[in-house]
Amino acid sequence: MKRIHVIGAGVEGQEGFSGRALDLIEEAGLLIGSDRLLELFPDFPGQKLEIGTNLGEMVERLRHFDGRAVVLASGDPLFFGVGRYLLRNLPDEELEFVANVTSVQYAFARLGQPWDDAVFISAHGRSLKDAVDRIVANDKAAVLTDAKNTPRIIAREMIDRGQEGFAAYLCENLGMEDERIRHTNVKGLLEIDAAALNVLILVREFETGIEEPYPTLGIPDHEFSTLKSLITKEEVRAVTLAKLRLRHDMCLWDIGAGSGSVSIEADHLLPNGRVYAMERNPEYLGFLKENLGKFRARNVTLIEGEAPDCLETLPDPDRVFIGGSGGRLWEILEAVDVRLLPAGRIVVNAITLDTLTSATEYFDNAGYDVEVTCINVSRTRALTHYKMFEAFNPVYILTATKE
Repeated sequence: MKRIHVIGAGVEGQEGFSGRALDLIEEAGLLIGSDRLLELFPDFPGQKLEIGTNLGEMVERLRHFDGRAVVLASGDPLFFGVGRYLLRNLPDEELEFVANVTSVQYAFARLGQPWDDAVFISAHGRSLKDAVDRIVANDKAAVLTDAKNTPRIIAREMIDRGQEGFAAYLCENLGMEDERIRHTNVKGLLEIDAAALNVLILVREFETGIEEPYPTLGIPDHEFSTLKSLITKEEVRAVTLAKLRLRHDMCLWDIGAGSGSVSIEADHLLPNGRVYAMERNPEYLGFLKENLGKFRARNVTLIEGEAPDCLETLPDPDRVFIGGSGGRLWEILEAVDVRLLPAGRIVVNAITLDTLTSATEYFDNAGYDVEVTCINVSRTRALTHYKMFEAFNPVYILTATKE
């Protein structure tokens, strides 16, 4: 009977396998794994296949092998392992997975720290930017590094972003005779030549450069660097974010981000999501970059370009906020409509009747459910003898829900 058992090896060599795992290996006619794992079974009587980077050869061998086969993996084969590749290329009914303790679990156990509140990131063959984006967006991260994205390279990228406020635990050669765990900080990683087999654990200790925490909503307007006070006002910002109805893991496009005030406050509401702040005006870009750095935006990616031209490479959005269109509102809405996920929302802030009528006309024609809210804000003037109100221009907030 054809059956493929994908068995995870622990960090303790052959002693780390369960009795059932050892029985399955003994009954198999084909044993596949890396050279290091195959060496654990020098007396295996059946066929052996050492796999390196050519996973296609492994799949072809398994497709044409009619008996019982075992693929040896590290830890849990479905945790950044070969299991995902096998599921994509072989019938599910032929596969059985036998998990073991992962190197990440073992590392946290050696540190005596819980790991259920950590995020797990693999830098193997992935973008350094994407890996560091996820690290700085969280308070505890376990990173599987590779020869290119080493702990030192990751640390340099974090420092360049002003995100060095993490304790660092470099766990090397876990389960081996030369196992070593070094406790340092992000800057200390720059001085360390890490072993090829390592797990990097980063735990946030402080927010660099922030004297006191900012509120997640309602950051005062004067805290933002901006051009001629052109900013989505604090009160309007709060209503705009409420109308977006953000969920923690959503993707938000902020088109015409300006000073970035909406993106920065949305960042706190999307701990597991992504924000793409798009701005075309060179005068605004400097202020936008300054604000993203000042408020340590974790999940915000700056896109320097003009919508809709800059939208093509971005992931499809759950939510879209349009604060400025540069006179191309209809084109932007057409491009957004194609990409917006089902039941997605678009929120447009309009201060002119032209924008209001144009957006309303588009949404009505496109079959969106539209609601318009008019916000009139007045504040007392500071440093005056009498408490007098200063009125701001009314803002029309259009909320369009895709049917």
